[in-house]
Amino acid sequence: MKKIITIVGARPQIIKSSAINRAISNSFSNELTEVIVHTGQHYDENMSKVFFDEMSIPQPHYNLNVGSGSHGKQTARMLEGLEEIFLNEKPDAVLVYGDTNSTIAGALAATKLFIPVIHVEAGLRSFNKAMPEEINRIACDHMSTLLFTPTISGIENLKKEGFSVDTSNKANANQPHVYHCGDIMYDNSLHFSTISDNKSTFLKEHELVVNEFILCTIHRDSNTDIKENLESIFSALLAIAENSEIKIILPLHPRTKGKMKEQLSADLLESIGSSEFIQIIPPAGFLDIIALEKNARMIITDSGGLQKESFFFEKPCLILRPQTEWVEIVENGNAILTDANYDRIIDGFNTLILKDDYSYPNYYGDGKAAEFICQTIVDQL
Repeated sequence: MKKIITIVGARPQIIKSSAINRAISNSFSNELTEVIVHTGQHYDENMSKVFFDEMSIPQPHYNLNVGSGSHGKQTARMLEGLEEIFLNEKPDAVLVYGDTNSTIAGALAATKLFIPVIHVEAGLRSFNKAMPEEINRIACDHMSTLLFTPTISGIENLKKEGFSVDTSNKANANQPHVYHCGDIMYDNSLHFSTISDNKSTFLKEHELVVNEFILCTIHRDSNTDIKENLESIFSALLAIAENSEIKIILPLHPRTKGKMKEQLSADLLESIGSSEFIQIIPPAGFLDIIALEKNARMIITDSGGLQKESFFFEKPCLILRPQTEWVEIVENGNAILTDANYDRIIDGFNTLILKDDYSYPNYYGDGKAAEFICQTIVDQL
């Protein structure tokens, strides 16, 4: 029996972890045992606990409760707490997801103790080192023993950075293995889509009509903490909503709502508040978010996860970022990068709303990435 410690710290990582946890429970319970550590990076009772409950994931064995703070302070607190847990638990490997401070802290703490690191969502690159996430994902990849990438472009990125794709020998820190496994979020989308259909009553409660609303999420610091960017985004959203008369649904974290009050002009805030086509709601649970994604006309977001899920559910997407690691959906015409630029957001909306020749190639696997990852862990460690 091999023991792995799974590190989560933000809501998307909790969601991702459900696929691996489900695979272990269903198919690998005699070979793998999992200890879940929540760093508390973004811990909120309404946003974290409900996600564990909704997706039937065991509550974390540990919660470091590091809370918010600067990158350095937050990561330092995580390193201290994780090192102690690793020394006590003596895992065979540490599994990390994506590109957050929890990811880099988990990888660094494990590496210093000579514990193999498993990186799920390896190889993704925005090629913009001004993004903290880009630094985290690059550094984590180069500390990992098993690298699982969801896309072919991820494999190519790793090859360019010197990784070998030879997996003939046993993996170790000096000879890491790189695998194209597909996307565990595609696994989750397939699994939870039916559950959402049966359980979510969100559309009915909010009187939303299928394909007659836009789902929008905004949370990135580069958008919320810069006045000009937030003004530009909300001005564009207001123009889109009023001119198209398509309702925009905005599930917003309290932090983003607070930034709106700080950053937006009084006139713009009043216009948003009085618009019958903009509806701001509290953060939605995962099953409700799936219901919104599946039934929206379009998705507008700065979230890496929602960009990809828009493709899973065959919805066009405006990406409120200058770059994306999910280059396939942009190159295929399913999404448009607008950053926080007012004109590009308006032009992008007009392009996507009129486009009628969308296609959805099989970029993200067969929905069995988690099983592949677990089998590889069993075989290699």
